[in-house]
Amino acid sequence: MDILLIVVLVALLGFMFWNSRKRMQKMKAEQEQKNRQTVPGAEVLLQGGIYGTIVQFDPEDLDEPALIEVAPGTVLRVHSQAIIRVITPLDAEDDELADETAGEEWNEAESADAPAIERIDPEADGPRKPDA
Repeated sequence: MDILLIVVLVALLGFMFWNSRKRMQKMKAEQEQKNRQTVPGAEVLLQGGIYGTIVQFDPEDLDEPALIEVAPGTVLRVHSQAIIRVITPLDAEDDELADETAGEEWNEAESADAPAIERIDPEADGPRKPDA
């Protein structure tokens, strides 16, 4: 009975070690892929939810800040680990498709028997007087 318990514990420890090692290898591969894609000109998503384009990035020295252009002429210096992911062209196409779909849904809802919105002309009644 004691030998069976020891065998089960050794098997569990072996499985935990194997699983941990496999997960670390997967994380390392993902990090290397991200580093290969993180080049000047690539669009990225920062940790704060800000999208921008890489101006300067040093994959060898991660302590060196990356320069990210978020608007024409506006460059942010961020820690290189603040870059969550690189936006691939496929991701951008999915975002555009989602925007087009949302626009179509809006047009459908607008054209369906929706009540008309009455526009009020502030000049028609004359100037408004403040309530006293």
